[in-house]
Amino acid sequence: MMDNKGYIQLYTGNGKGKTTAAFGLAVRALCAGKRVSIAQFVKSMKYHETRIGELFPTLEIRQWGRGCFIGRNPDPEDVAAAHEGWRHCLSQLRSGQWDMVILDELNIALHFGLLEVDDVISGLRSRNPHTEVVITGRYAPEQLIAEADLVTDMQEVKHYYTRGVAARDGIER
Repeated sequence: MMDNKGYIQLYTGNGKGKTTAAFGLAVRALCAGKRVSIAQFVKSMKYHETRIGELFPTLEIRQWGRGCFIGRNPDPEDVAAAHEGWRHCLSQLRSGQWDMVILDELNIALHFGLLEVDDVISGLRSRNPHTEVVITGRYAPEQLIAEADLVTDMQEVKHYYTRGVAARDGIER
C-alpha cells in the first residue's frame, strides 16, 4: 500500500549540509514530476543552488530575508520580511498545489524571534495532509523537533573553515 501522507522533515545542527540535503530532496521530487516550493528565510543572496530554478518549471524559489545576522541584530524590516514569507508559505502549505514545501533556515528565523514557534506549528498542522514539508537551520526549537516526523541533527566533526579556508562555489578542484 502506497503512503501519500506528507511528512515533516527537520534538518538541524551545527554541521554542514542542511540546505544541501533539502535541495537534494527537491531535485528528487522534481525528477518524479512533483511541484516544489523553496522558501529561504533570512537568506537574500542568489546562491549557486538557487539556479536549479532555471532547470525545473515546477519549482518556485523565493527568498524572504534581508541577509545574514552576523555582526548585527535583526531589525523590524527583517521581522516584516519573515512574516510576509510565512504568510506566503502558509498559503502554499494549505493549497494542496505543492507536493513539497521547503522552509530553508526557518529555524534561524525562529531562533532570532522573527516568527513565533506556536504560529509555525499551528500552520504546519493546518497544511494539506499530502504536502511534504522540509525545514532546515540550526537551533531547531524543541517544540518543532517534537512536531516533526523525521529529525536529522547534523553535527560538525571537522571542517576546513576552521583552518581559515574561504567559502567555495561547491565545485571540487
